[in-house]
Amino acid sequence: MGAARGGPGAARPGVVYLVGAGPGDPGLFTLRGAELLATADVVLHDELVHPALLDGVREDAEVRSVGKRGGDRVLKDAKQAEIDAELVALGRAGRSVVRLKGGDPFLFGRGSEEAEALARAGVPFEVVPGVCSPLGATAYAGISLTHRNIASSVMIVSGVTRAGRSFDWSELASVRGTICVLMGMQALDAVVAGLTGPGRRDPATPAAAIQWGTRADQRVVSCRLDELPRRASEAGLQSPAVIVVGAVTGLRDALRWFDRKPLFGKRVLVTRPRHQARSTSRLIRLRGGEAVELATIEIRPPPDPARVTAAVRGLSGYDVVVFTSENGVACFFREVERLGLDARAFGAARLAAIGAGTAAALASRGVRPDIVPGEFRGEELAQALLSDPALAERLSARPAPRVRVLIPRALVAREVLPERLRAAGCEVDVVPVYETRPASAGRREELIRALSAGAIDVVMLTSSSTVDSLCELLGEGAAAQLDRVLLASIGPITTATAEKRGLRIGVTAEVSTTAGLLDALDRYFAGLQAAPASAGR
Repeated sequence: MGAARGGPGAARPGVVYLVGAGPGDPGLFTLRGAELLATADVVLHDELVHPALLDGVREDAEVRSVGKRGGDRVLKDAKQAEIDAELVALGRAGRSVVRLKGGDPFLFGRGSEEAEALARAGVPFEVVPGVCSPLGATAYAGISLTHRNIASSVMIVSGVTRAGRSFDWSELASVRGTICVLMGMQALDAVVAGLTGPGRRDPATPAAAIQWGTRADQRVVSCRLDELPRRASEAGLQSPAVIVVGAVTGLRDALRWFDRKPLFGKRVLVTRPRHQARSTSRLIRLRGGEAVELATIEIRPPPDPARVTAAVRGLSGYDVVVFTSENGVACFFREVERLGLDARAFGAARLAAIGAGTAAALASRGVRPDIVPGEFRGEELAQALLSDPALAERLSARPAPRVRVLIPRALVAREVLPERLRAAGCEVDVVPVYETRPASAGRREELIRALSAGAIDVVMLTSSSTVDSLCELLGEGAAAQLDRVLLASIGPITTATAEKRGLRIGVTAEVSTTAGLLDALDRYFAGLQAAPASAGR
């Protein structure tokens, strides 16, 4: 555990890294922070750090939350002293440590206090800055902190001091630029009163409060400064939030962009297995939504691993190898690697992939498929194979030579592909390389709670097996439970499976890929946003 992992930029033994996690959106995390997070022995993180960042932690690393939210300052100080002592102890023990802090370590984050404790103890440390919440939250809210014609300065203050007393607002009497107040929501009335005292800001000054800035649940209230406490209370805004005061907040209507994305604020259930859910969740966040990961299927080893081994060892005897899913690629290549082989094992065989996602999975392993159909269905894949000039020529020869086809796939799948190939004269070997099973019963209660509480807006259905597993997980009331949310299907086959189960599909992708499904959702919600405007014309 103590040795550094990776290249020269990996976390080093005995060094503590104070790393800024950014304001919320994991896409704003720095490359240096990600490099350290992936190689550190220990990660101690704040409560407000986005959970997706922890996906980048080394599998065998020790990960703990050391958050200290709440209003009890004595308890917070005691907790901070414990954190300081632990960082020192871990560094002295030769561990590589990432202290992952929300925003930037040195901006109201007690990072300087932790650095001082490490310096006193003689423990080496490094600081990795992060995008601080005033910069991130305002940018995502469409508020430019400075503007050549409006504000040429920015003042960032904390709403409370170390002793818990209010900030001395008289210090800002001469400030005419933009003011950002952090940790001020619990005393918003006092903040506004301090800023609007004699000789200070006009009560009519534009102001805004931004809660959960840069995240899909971001909420913004814009109004006059003196109305901010009432308006924020009516909207239910709480900490964590940034308060912005100044004429620049009046630009929000023109500059807002994040909360105008069609998927903004939508909570999208990702039912794919965890290893596939990460990339899907990232695409959802890029479109302004929030992914709720809850796999409804589990990928299990095949029932007969010896058949997989035999298929890999006998690759040179096949004319065509056909992959019908990303999981099939991953599981098959796992056996290729276990046997110490690589892409050369395919020899002269032609490779086919059912769609763009499967083709990309092959390409990431150094193999580019020769055949990818225009539509990502078994019927179209069979037609594309039989229309391939090299294969068609062999099948039309008389006497026709033997054409051997290998299909590594799930244990249970549609039979249309192998049946059509066999009917055309091919010798087809279907080898299960994995098995899909419904998720554990414990997931059922978690899913029902999320659906009942309105914590999910959209359910992505990415395969027929996902539909079946989701319905089996929910039981007899599946259709009624899922009628509360928008069901989005990756393609016609999945839609047909869902409709047989009594589900009502709201969106079906035209292109049967994850990106195609998200494009379809974008169009759906963009249409809903445009409807009120068009109705009023």
